Amino acid sequence: MTQRRILALAEGRFSPLRSKTANGAIVYLKDEVVAVIDSTKSGMTAQEVLGYGGTIPVVGSVEEGMPFAPTHLLIGIAPSGGRLPETWRGWILTALRNRLHVLSGLHTILSDDAEFVRAAAEHGVTITDWRRIAPEYEVVSRGSYRTRTARTVLTVGADCNIGKMTTSLQVHAEFRRRGLKSDFIGTGQTGIMIAGKGVAVDAIISDYIAGSIERCIDASAAEGHEYIFVEGQGALTHPGYSGVTLGLIHGTMPDAMVLCVQPTRTVDDYGLPIPDIGRLVRFHEEAVGFFRPSRVVGIGVNSIGLTDAQSRDEAKKLEDRTGLPAADAFRFGGGKLADALLEHFKAG
Repeated sequence: MTQRRILALAEGRFSPLRSKTANGAIVYLKDEVVAVIDSTKSGMTAQEVLGYGGTIPVVGSVEEGMPFAPTHLLIGIAPSGGRLPETWRGWILTALRNRLHVLSGLHTILSDDAEFVRAAAEHGVTITDWRRIAPEYEVVSRGSYRTRTARTVLTVGADCNIGKMTTSLQVHAEFRRRGLKSDFIGTGQTGIMIAGKGVAVDAIISDYIAGSIERCIDASAAEGHEYIFVEGQGALTHPGYSGVTLGLIHGTMPDAMVLCVQPTRTVDDYGLPIPDIGRLVRFHEEAVGFFRPSRVVGIGVNSIGLTDAQSRDEAKKLEDRTGLPAADAFRFGGGKLADALLEHFKAG
């Protein structure tokens, strides 16, 4: 099988917070990403833009990316609303005509677009839409948590785009490093891209959100996994994206949660204050507590823009305020949060 070589499209948005899918590929599929498209940063490297990613080059167009022999074009952003920017149609058509397969997690289903479908067929390539929901995921929750033996961990957040996926992946990787039977379930396009499985819950009819993730968990447990990390989405306290979070809570019915925060972020994108962390901990525990006991057992720290020393200082402040272990798992690894989870499970 030919090695996949990804050209990530992040035109005008390549940055630490605005190109989540491209950034996730650079971190977790680093051997596959050959270049990033953003004409506003052409000539730079991923390292210079993000602070990680090494020498992966930034180019100005699909054509400029072709000398790196890509096989796939990845739509590398997750814009508000998830819609395809009209100005990107030409980029995608150029990629298809250059025989690149297209990978997309947008709410705009590219494989429903007649022009894209025609170009893909003409040039012998495929279009993958991670937000096209298979019928088997349109199911109502059955409450299988009541008989489940696998332990489930859900990351929740003080806001959207705050590190829930990354924290899950880092702690899951630490569980695997320790020889534990751990699995990760992606619930958004980036997580699905990395894991190769999962379901984009924000594209599902609301009645089926809980059932769809329950189905994924049941399948993972049937494969023999004893610890199942579910990627969180949205935030219970976010006016726009709280519904998907509550659906994930009810579908996962987590044995434990990790609350993700960014100490330097004080308001959300509505301009509303980020709630007090102690109140957030209680709110999430109570949301599950109607059905079963569940605890927030650690704090995932998103310390973007801070030095390592500042990150540790902020984590210490959070620990003092909550009594819970806190760490930036992306910078310092998932060991501290893994220890907290395993101690919690042992006690329970």
